[in-house]
Amino acid sequence: MRWYAASAVELLRDLTPARRKLRYGDIDYDFEHGVDTTWANVSLRTRLRELLSGGQYQPSEPALFHEILNSMPVAVDGFTFIDLGSGKGRALLMASEYPFRRIIGVELLAELNQIAQQNIARYRSQQPQKCCAIESQAGDARSFEFPREALVLYLFNPFPEHVLREVLANLHRSATALPRQVYVIYHNLVHENVFADQEWLRPVQRTHQFAIFGAEVRDP
Repeated sequence: MRWYAASAVELLRDLTPARRKLRYGDIDYDFEHGVDTTWANVSLRTRLRELLSGGQYQPSEPALFHEILNSMPVAVDGFTFIDLGSGKGRALLMASEYPFRRIIGVELLAELNQIAQQNIARYRSQQPQKCCAIESQAGDARSFEFPREALVLYLFNPFPEHVLREVLANLHRSATALPRQVYVIYHNLVHENVFADQEWLRPVQRTHQFAIFGAEVRDP
């Protein structure tokens, strides 16, 4: 209840003229690439639905996103990039500048997923796309079936703690059933304590803004 109350207060603050103006500070990416990934024009109806679901869309800042991927301890060639809670799909588009095998986004709210699909179709860039196999799908991250291939899972603090625990438990089952290279990027370390409880995830990189974990599992 405290979380919902605090989120509601924050939502009301976002409706003030000053906060609405500040929200357009991330729109340069959209102008450059011909897309709509900013959080500034997310409707009030969608904001309320986010509040009820326990999440809030916020696009990744490009410079920091590239810093994160450039901090990966392995080359990402051939990995599948997955963004759970992918919103309008900015991280999916930025990930296409890297040689991933394919890129998958999963978004709970159908209206945000629809915008993400439009963005994938409209995206343009001066940088060549190294991965063009990009898809965005609507669905609950807790029921997502992880592909049986090497994975990079990107989480920009998209869930409340109980959902994050369930998602990581599903990933653990998948990695145990078929041991393979799995890395988890956690951006915005609000629930870092959850990762501290995951003995199968080994921290390989950490800053005050993000952490990267590698899976260590044995054959079942």
